[in-house]
Amino acid sequence: MRRRRRPQVELHNKERWLISYADFITLLFAFFVVMYSVSSVNEGKYKVLSETLTGVFNSPQRSFQPIEVGDRPQRSLNTPSEGVIPPAVTEAPRNPEMDAQARTEALKAMADQLAMEFDELINQGVITLETSDRWLELNLPNSLLFSSGDAEPHYDAFDVIDKIAGVLRDRDNAVKIEGFTDNQRINTQRFPSNWELSAARAAAVVRMLAMEGVEPERLAAVGYGQFQPIARNDTEEGRRRNRRVVLLVSRDASIRGAMR
Repeated sequence: MRRRRRPQVELHNKERWLISYADFITLLFAFFVVMYSVSSVNEGKYKVLSETLTGVFNSPQRSFQPIEVGDRPQRSLNTPSEGVIPPAVTEAPRNPEMDAQARTEALKAMADQLAMEFDELINQGVITLETSDRWLELNLPNSLLFSSGDAEPHYDAFDVIDKIAGVLRDRDNAVKIEGFTDNQRINTQRFPSNWELSAARAAAVVRMLAMEGVEPERLAAVGYGQFQPIARNDTEEGRRRNRRVVLLVSRDASIRGAMR
């Protein structure tokens, strides 16, 4: 007796569910990929959009004069006309001599504060302090702030600058920092000459003062190299005196007008 062969169609129909299952999984995977790509935020574009919206909402209002249609209403006689500037309130005239005198007294008070802060070093002759009606000059030796041939402040310099900044803070006096060297040549990769070394030391003091809270717009750094000595360079003592950083505190507030 011959066995009846199963129809070929019946064998294939038992495996068709795998095809549908694979299609379903593929579509589900694609769905989650699309959802993830939609939900992820481009931080850069989001930041730009946020800053733009913040600028728009915080910007001052700008309006133009609208074009009037029809007859313009007559102005009241008591209303000031456009383009006519109302009279300004008369202020009491300032006395420049009294202002200068007050600023001179404030400068002397700053000198007294610095003298108290560096009393011991001034008595030892390490630091010198000179004052006039227009300037306060604090002379610091380079050895107090920097190592030889370097513009990186050493550890003791931070305490010195902190005391100076405590006196200069919360004022408006212009401050000029001047760097000086002796006549010994220097030729390194960082400092090709004494010009660069003196300017870098002055800039380092400016940076430290700014870090301690002195307003940067009040500060200026100048490098003179070896060309403004206060002593002879043919002795060790003279060269030591010439290697210095000088802080000039002006009575006035304008840093560019503070010339000496």
